[in-house]
Amino acid sequence: MDELDLETQAIADITKALSQLEPEVIQRVLKYLMQRYQPKLQSTPSPDLASSDTRQVASSSFNEFHELFDAANPASSPDKALIAAYWFQVVLDHEELDGFLLNKELKNLGHQSGNITRDLDALMSRNPRLMLQTRKEGSSKQARKRYKLTREGIRAVEKMLSANQAGNETTTIS
Repeated sequence: MDELDLETQAIADITKALSQLEPEVIQRVLKYLMQRYQPKLQSTPSPDLASSDTRQVASSSFNEFHELFDAANPASSPDKALIAAYWFQVVLDHEELDGFLLNKELKNLGHQSGNITRDLDALMSRNPRLMLQTRKEGSSKQARKRYKLTREGIRAVEKMLSANQAGNETTTIS
């Protein structure tokens, strides 16, 4: 089989696999494939609170959360939560975030938050706000809250990444 036949077959296989998925899932799969096989190319962002002008190629160079976390080198617990939120919203293209998901990822790295809700509240109380609460599911105090990063939150992470690439040891967003 020549190269053109292999390419045509690959396209047919991918088209068949994607045709069985929901549009949001297709977008995540395509974004992953772009990052995996052409990490230097910028993927097409989805619309959300962060406009496309705030997205940088830097986010597409991380295939694993630990790579992003290490590159940002966050010092405080709220900054660690900010990095986790960036991972899910910008890199993995999640529409909304919740504290449990963020803290689970941090726990896997050995950086579990003592109180993820307090850390996210700290990000929401900064000026400018780095995160917003979009909704709350349930009426109890322990109800699950949903969040999104703001443009400023995304810029803050990208600033951390840039500062650490320039040789800074640790950067804390204040």
